[in-house]
Amino acid sequence: MDTPIIHVDMDAFFAAVEMRDNPELRGKPVIIGGDPRRDVRSVVSTASYEARKYGIHSAMPLIQAWRLCPQGVFMRGNMQKYAAVSQQIMQVFQRYTPLVEPISIDEAFLDVRGCERLFGPPQEIARAIRQAVAEETGLTCSVGVAANKFLAKLASDLDKPDGLTVIPSNQVEEILHPLPVGKLWGVGERTGDKLREMGIDTIGQLALLDKSLLTAAFGKLGEHLWHLARGLDERRVVTSHGVKSVSRETTFAQDVRDEDEIRATLLDLSEDVARRLRKKGLTAGTVTVKLRFGNFKTITRQGSLSAPAALTKPIYTRAVELWEKAATGGRGLRLLGVGASNLNRHGGSQQLTLFAEPDDGREQIIAETMDQLSARYGKDVVRRAAVLKTKQDDDSR
Repeated sequence: MDTPIIHVDMDAFFAAVEMRDNPELRGKPVIIGGDPRRDVRSVVSTASYEARKYGIHSAMPLIQAWRLCPQGVFMRGNMQKYAAVSQQIMQVFQRYTPLVEPISIDEAFLDVRGCERLFGPPQEIARAIRQAVAEETGLTCSVGVAANKFLAKLASDLDKPDGLTVIPSNQVEEILHPLPVGKLWGVGERTGDKLREMGIDTIGQLALLDKSLLTAAFGKLGEHLWHLARGLDERRVVTSHGVKSVSRETTFAQDVRDEDEIRATLLDLSEDVARRLRKKGLTAGTVTVKLRFGNFKTITRQGSLSAPAALTKPIYTRAVELWEKAATGGRGLRLLGVGASNLNRHGGSQQLTLFAEPDDGREQIIAETMDQLSARYGKDVVRRAAVLKTKQDDDSR
């Protein structure tokens, strides 16, 4: 392999931690997400493999999971405990390579170039990591080894739980092409339906299409899918050391003065920034707000967070404070942006401060659930009610 990449995905992570710590739960269907009798609007965060036999999966409404398996063990979960175990796992990865990119609390990419002299070929490194994680945490993980990130993640999903799959470079088409198109990154329910309407059910069928046809049908996503269908993915493993800041901004069609719309936009931007921080396994210590007025004058305001964060609430709260202090004087805004900097990787002495507020555990559950929904259906499928209300108001004007 030119660039050996390993993808490690913990098996039913939250549920597995609970079963490890409470042996009475082993062998039972465990569903993390809340109490279906009280948290009627909550969704499943994680389901044990025993629960999955009943058709329960992440992002499913909790009440639906309860109807499928009323005898299941439903739990709210403990995000502080899961974060501590996650940090322990990431430290195992760091022993084998400094090039580790966490993409959520329970999975990461590892670039093991140049590590063969110390630890052997990539598949041996993968075996050693699985063994170390099992011995040190009592948990299992599924591991994929391939020449790029897409194929490595695909491989880890082919033999779950507690599996190890290697996709050799000369067997990519043989393994990839028979799989359903839903296995491609970026193919959610809507895109999958559209592809099937075009007569495309497998990755191999998609690989036969011209790039121009896919681009015409799906835009940039079409080009992305064209490359993935051929097993091509040039993205590198990015550690926190390579990321200085995370930001997002939006330009309004017309200058905006309405405070409710500005607050809702700040919430939407903060949500996106927080999600990207979590995806990269980072926390931020500083928030920046960017304001551009109708005359193109641009100002920025920056402030520190009371504790490093990767949740929407603290980032949004600070962003609103910075906007209010900017004293815009009612001037219309042409552009609004939110950024996060002073970044650090999850864990260490900062991890405890992540959950200093009483409701942060709930916020973390919400964040994990929204991340899962976004990954499955696209980031625009699930949004905060305040953002949706403002959009509906705009559409009705």
